Amino acid sequence: MSREKCFIEQTATMNILLKVTNVCSECYGDFINGSTIFYDLKACRYICELCHERLLPLMSSECVVDNDDLGLF
Repeated sequence: MSREKCFIEQTATMNILLKVTNVCSECYGDFINGSTIFYDLKACRYICELCHERLLPLMSSECVVDNDDLGLF
């Protein structure tokens, strides 16, 4: 079974940082110009490389997070 494309890997450019976001939507860490960021195609958000690495093993083949323990409460 092939995994659906979940993320688009990009380089954080000034255009992205000024027009869309300058923080990770998962951990709220700052993006730095030139860093690697990932656009989450299912949740329509940018996340950092560390959050991408953390979320990827938890996702099903349909890019849905399978672990219910990720909430704040």
